Amino acid sequence: MAWPALRDEALGAIERRERRTLGYVNVHVLNSAAADPRLREALNQFDRVYCDGEGVRLGARLLGAALPERMTGADFIWDLAANLAPRGRRLYWLGGAPGIAAEALRCLQARSPGIVVAGAQDGYFDRATSGEVVAALNETRPDVVFVGMGTPIQELWVAEHRAAIDAPVVWCIGATADFIVGAQRRGPEWMTRHGFEWLSRLTSDPRRLFGRYVIGNPLFLGRILRQRWGRAA
Repeated sequence: MAWPALRDEALGAIERRERRTLGYVNVHVLNSAAADPRLREALNQFDRVYCDGEGVRLGARLLGAALPERMTGADFIWDLAANLAPRGRRLYWLGGAPGIAAEALRCLQARSPGIVVAGAQDGYFDRATSGEVVAALNETRPDVVFVGMGTPIQELWVAEHRAAIDAPVVWCIGATADFIVGAQRRGPEWMTRHGFEWLSRLTSDPRRLFGRYVIGNPLFLGRILRQRWGRAA
């Protein structure tokens, strides 16, 4: 699936008031899912899980499949917002540090003024109050709820509470809000365009991302190769 098809799927669900739950996988998410059956179950409950990583595309090719492109929120969010704006769609953002989600929505609205900012909630709330968070969210009557609390927290939270969320589209979208407001940076365009965004992020935050990339990438490749050799045996 390429971005226009994913975008149209979300827009169509909103138009028809159909419930759709969307999420992504990259190497980190797949590594986490391999070790956590709860995360695998959560992802399997989603209506659509798409590729957000060049490592996943490489893994697919090694297994004889083809994924058309990597789709990441920091790239597609502006086009999505431009398509939501003409009908005055209502957006709610859940996640991030205090103030980040609200600022991200203001940035989107500044470029696509037709968007309605329904509300925002940071991701640092007490999980015991999730019922109250969902109730407050529902009062804003959102068309789309973006959830960005990192893997596996966001996926597990959405899987647990999706039935209670009164919105057509709930979309796990990771750190997209941080990229919108500049709290995190993606690195030079040539690196993101050629599949090396992970390296740029690693060099900018090595302590936090060392395990994810330096250890995680070879682990993922090893699992892919074992699966490929197992098929060939």
